[in-house]
Amino acid sequence: MQSITLTEGWEHYRGGLGGIWEVWRADKLPNSFFHLPWERVYLPHCFNSHDGVDPDVKYYQGEGWYRTRLQVNNPYPGGRTLLHFEGVGQKSAVFIHTEEVARHNGGYDEFTVDITEAVERIRQHPLYGECVPLAVVADNSRDLQTVPSDISDFNLYGGIYRHVHLVYVPAVSLERVHVEVRTEAKSGVGEKEAAPASALATGDAGTDAAGANNTSTAQPGFRAKISVRARLYNPEGLTGETRLTAVIRDPSGAEIRRFEKACSLPQDGMEELASFVLEEPELWSPDQPSMYTCEVTLTGASGDTGVAERFGVRHFEFVEKGPFRLNGQRLLLNGTQRHEDHAGVGAAMTEELIRAEMQLVKEMGTNFIRLGHYQQSRLVLELCDELGLLVWEEIPWCRGGLGNEAYKTQCRDMLRAMINQHYNHPSVIIWGLGNENDWEGDYDYFDKEAIRGFMKELHELSHHLDDSRVTAIRRCEFCKDIVDVYSPSIWAGWYRGIYTQYETYTRNEFEQTDRFFHMEWGADNMAGRHVEKPYTGFAEIASGTTAEERDGDFLMSGGDPRVSVLGDWSETYFCDLIDWHLKCQETMGWLTGTAQWVFKDFSTPVRPDNPVPYVNQKGVVERDLTKKEAFYVFQSYWSTEPMVRIYGHSWKVRWGKEGEKKRVRVYSNCRFVELFVNGESQGVKERNSQDFPCAGLRWDVLLPEGSNELKALGWGGTLGKNDSANTGAGNGTTVGLEAAVEDQAQLHYQTAVWSAPAQLRLTARRVAEDRVLLEAEAYDTNGVYCADAACFVRFSGAGDGRLLDNLGTTRGSRLVQLANGRAAIFAEVKPGAGFVAAVSSAGLPAAHVVVE
Repeated sequence: MQSITLTEGWEHYRGGLGGIWEVWRADKLPNSFFHLPWERVYLPHCFNSHDGVDPDVKYYQGEGWYRTRLQVNNPYPGGRTLLHFEGVGQKSAVFIHTEEVARHNGGYDEFTVDITEAVERIRQHPLYGECVPLAVVADNSRDLQTVPSDISDFNLYGGIYRHVHLVYVPAVSLERVHVEVRTEAKSGVGEKEAAPASALATGDAGTDAAGANNTSTAQPGFRAKISVRARLYNPEGLTGETRLTAVIRDPSGAEIRRFEKACSLPQDGMEELASFVLEEPELWSPDQPSMYTCEVTLTGASGDTGVAERFGVRHFEFVEKGPFRLNGQRLLLNGTQRHEDHAGVGAAMTEELIRAEMQLVKEMGTNFIRLGHYQQSRLVLELCDELGLLVWEEIPWCRGGLGNEAYKTQCRDMLRAMINQHYNHPSVIIWGLGNENDWEGDYDYFDKEAIRGFMKELHELSHHLDDSRVTAIRRCEFCKDIVDVYSPSIWAGWYRGIYTQYETYTRNEFEQTDRFFHMEWGADNMAGRHVEKPYTGFAEIASGTTAEERDGDFLMSGGDPRVSVLGDWSETYFCDLIDWHLKCQETMGWLTGTAQWVFKDFSTPVRPDNPVPYVNQKGVVERDLTKKEAFYVFQSYWSTEPMVRIYGHSWKVRWGKEGEKKRVRVYSNCRFVELFVNGESQGVKERNSQDFPCAGLRWDVLLPEGSNELKALGWGGTLGKNDSANTGAGNGTTVGLEAAVEDQAQLHYQTAVWSAPAQLRLTARRVAEDRVLLEAEAYDTNGVYCADAACFVRFSGAGDGRLLDNLGTTRGSRLVQLANGRAAIFAEVKPGAGFVAAVSSAGLPAAHVVVE
């Protein structure tokens, strides 16, 4: 097999066409008046890369056309020429010149198109010959009979936003290789069949309060039965003999097994090539993600092809009314969640961006990630395997209700594709069947029994295709008895309830669910917004015994009182909420785990009024991977690498009275931390995870007016989940300084009191040869800086330059709320160019600056 990734030589036109002939009309009629404005692009490409977060318009939904010209040189006599698409949103059609060769419905699963015969036909065309004209239409038009629903809380991006490959294979080739792994306890040899790599166990909800993350990589009590199966691609139904060879390599790359098998053609369906037992396998776990390799080679008269698939050996179980176990031991699943979305590119993330993001996810200390709400890039799954991130992956049956038979067919097809394509990844433990399926809105009917019936069908289909994983859904109470694992909606301290009652809410839901897993918790937070006293108006909010989010709770007004409307949207509150959740989770021995929503801010069509318009701001990093303070709160609980972080690096101005003590927060996983203010020690504190907030690492200090320098020094090693110091029971052991880590921050302390904002000031500072930072600040009538101002401001510019906007970040939106009285945006302005920037806000005079 030969594969060529098609990244260059593409042109794009966003808009509908009268027909496929318009793509190529200029080839025959070069002087035609009807030429289209094609744009040169590179793949991957998303045609909503910027308008998805444009504060002034709804993002485009419709057709987007792509065209290129291929040089096709298949080296195999009688071979097949294929196009392999990793993802095209949302519906697509593929054309060789004007001949339609394939259609695909689904924006997130991979698909392959055989263009062999079409290529031969176009080679007879006098205009093309060896140059094969390829066109692809990607269509994300609104359609109530497709998934996901347009009322979902994320953009349904359009474009060829993942890789496309030109693939040459022999007339008969390998289409798919699956490696099935079943584990068994050694004590069970001869007594029972090997069990799947997953189990739904029964157990005691109160067990395993300790040992939450003790997953051993060497577990001699297990052996693994491995089965290798392959499916051939033989579209012409050729007959004859072929030979399949399977080579198994251990994690070091050494060959440990070799099998050969002769097959008669044609062959239909999966064929078992090898079956064997690993007596002492190296187990895959988050701490040691050991990967085996299976190399399968097909040898036949039409040519040879090979496929290499990695796999892992691990056993997991969700204990009924109890915790989660991996490789026989309890593991508390510490997770986050991901959308495939990034500033400036939308869904068309490069491999470098994906790698950087997934590395940050692991750096935060997570061992689990939910890929919401659709099948994601193959590279994401490969990195989860390599980094040791357990995965919940799901199909995009999300909100809206249940459509017609075509709608159901798409759901079935996407489930089959997801399982077929990601079957070998040891990171995957859950196939998600839906999200918020109790949320109606796409039809004038809502049939709960029909939804139940279809959910049951998908559950059974999933187990038929793969009984080594479990099924799950989030937030659909009337279907929770159908799937293996259920996540209710618990948004303590944001959409419902108060976060100090989090454990009560969670335990209540746990008692009503056989196998409980808490997906989605957190809060929106504006990067750079901090408060001296975070929101605590909990008396206004009903606490009760549930914090279940309800339809409409995401709106910025109306409905029951809730923190998402009444709160401050500050990083300060967000960090407190996270801190409380994590300190509780450490002591909840019955808990399987949770996943915070969401790792990175992402675009959404349903939140135009957010501080950064059209952005869901619940991330622990911004949409361009800039870390927020919450990232370090998670690290202080989950990371094993020594770290210390003074809260509020972006909090440039703090305020209060002269002589008033101000709280300095530090997050660290070190046993001891010492704080220095302007070079003077404020004392040493010992970390105790149950001492809220900041695990006891907080100091109330005096800050002089003006500039202040803070430094925190942490040492004494990192604290495991079950270290005695985590519960405040330190034994006084002397510790060394060799593992010391430190952090420094600067701030200005302001004692002058301000009134309402009356004026804006705008400055420009060149930060690179062609880049300028524009920063706006709010002041009152007396010229006092308004350190808590949060009004919306709008940036604009004129001249030889441009704002770098529509990025969906705090420094990448021309319309944005102030964070602590300031807002900023970058502009591209070359030296010597004439450019004038302005900032305005309702009720305030505009300010401008000439960029020198």
